[in-house]
Amino acid sequence: MIAAIKPAGSNTRGLLAYLYGPGRHDEHLDPHLVTGFAMLGMPDPGRDENATLTELGHYLDGPVRLRNSEFGKPVTDHVWHCPVRAAPEDRYLSDSEWGDIAQRIVQAAGIAPDGDDLACRWIAVRHADDHIHILATTVREDGRRPKLHDSGIRVGNECREIEKDYGLRRLKKGDRTATRRPTQAEMHKAERLGWEQTSREWLQDRIRAAIPHATSAEELLAYLEADDILVKPRRGPSGDLLGYAVGRPGDLNKDGEEIFHPGGKIAPDLSLPKLKARLEASAPEEHPTARRNRLSTPWHQATEALDALHAEITSTSADGSGDARAQAHVAALGELIEATAQKAPANLRAQLRSASERFARAQRSQIRAEDRVAHSLRTAARDITHTVTGPDGSALAALTAALLWAAILAARWHEAKGHAQQADAARRAVQLLQSAADNSLASTLTELEARRPGEGTHHTLAHDVRAAVPEHAERILTDPGWPALATVLADAEAGGHRPHQLLKEAAAQRELTTARQPARVLITRIQHTSRNPAPNRRAEAARLRSTTASAFNASPLGIQPPTGTAAPTSQPSRPRR
Repeated sequence: MIAAIKPAGSNTRGLLAYLYGPGRHDEHLDPHLVTGFAMLGMPDPGRDENATLTELGHYLDGPVRLRNSEFGKPVTDHVWHCPVRAAPEDRYLSDSEWGDIAQRIVQAAGIAPDGDDLACRWIAVRHADDHIHILATTVREDGRRPKLHDSGIRVGNECREIEKDYGLRRLKKGDRTATRRPTQAEMHKAERLGWEQTSREWLQDRIRAAIPHATSAEELLAYLEADDILVKPRRGPSGDLLGYAVGRPGDLNKDGEEIFHPGGKIAPDLSLPKLKARLEASAPEEHPTARRNRLSTPWHQATEALDALHAEITSTSADGSGDARAQAHVAALGELIEATAQKAPANLRAQLRSASERFARAQRSQIRAEDRVAHSLRTAARDITHTVTGPDGSALAALTAALLWAAILAARWHEAKGHAQQADAARRAVQLLQSAADNSLASTLTELEARRPGEGTHHTLAHDVRAAVPEHAERILTDPGWPALATVLADAEAGGHRPHQLLKEAAAQRELTTARQPARVLITRIQHTSRNPAPNRRAEAARLRSTTASAFNASPLGIQPPTGTAAPTSQPSRPRR
């Protein structure tokens, strides 16, 4: 059930004319009152042929006229309007049930608190099976104005209770971080102009698509202008950027002027301060292994950057420490999904773009993100948008699989924190990412299965699986993807890697209990890990001997290692097969 409180109005008679009229498309049927502040003696033009809309409006406006006659400044924003709509799949509700629902809504809003005989005047009009309209005049009988601050939150919470009590479809609780729903006027305008989206929805998609390309708010606005989006920056006397608004070409008001929307009105996380915090956060000091990572393709770097997200989300504690870091990584994950969608092959682009749109709601919550810590993810997203070459099959499969697992972790984290809407959005994105991951792996699976190793190698690799991940071994070995995984393990072993070790590392990166097809999960992870050359064991042993000798020479006590201690040596190689 949705209760949408409209902006305050000033024409009670005009709103009544709409509620009792035929509607814009003759959709209003049998308009009539279901309840009100005092049904006894209240005129109902829908049931009494002698009653008029003017009479009903005059009756509702009584306290407003009295207040305006006693005070110099008249009240002009006194019309409170709240449509309340049931879900299409909900059962039919009688007039009596709608009347009870309306009573609960006005009590929660503060229009007519329970037991308050001097509350505002209000009515509930029904002209369709699935919804009612509540109209109130916001001047009390004692001349005071009602306290309506945060009434939307209270009404929303009451709707959740009504759904439970009446057995209706149950929606998620809001947390004031959702975007504003399109108004009826916006939707009608988009339909009239032949647009698939309202202007605010269209602009939100364009801004989110531009974010991975920019490193500052100024760059972002320049990118939007280059994409033929109308941009109106607001600057201070020094020229510093203080705010911005954007417009859709062709979106004009009644005077033929372009309509601009401030970023914060399009979505809460698209305000200028929020964008600056995300885009201009200082980068952390470079990790010593970053030099090696720069030699990888942007697609491989993105997969490696997601490992940090896995660690951050799984390490958050019950007391909330680490939540700001986890929220930052979840927000950056949405940017990486968007960047991947822009550069993915055509057969995956629609799925990934839809996943990006669904995940946008999961990117923000009431937890303030520590944006600096997600710098590596944002750098990976930006590098992908700037690359001129697409990924090879295995790199794309590894990245989409990593994005899928990251979205699953994000959904679990939001659910653990009680973020119902964000968790639901992440789960919707997971479904689309699952399809994209399956499609990206399809061609790779075909190629791997075509060159599966012989029976002897299969038997040896199956033994490795049972030794490395015994609790999942049977599911892996009976998975249709096992022949392809065996090929990947054989290729890795030929490159100097140990299949047993690769399997353990891959299982540690992504738990396999909830995996639908564990062999496929291991394929993408092991292909990503084994693409690097295996370490030279002799060189590693020599390095360790050198390090031990240096430590001994530098020791002030000159303590020698115990006699008979051998230097580390490489393990004997497995017999050739």
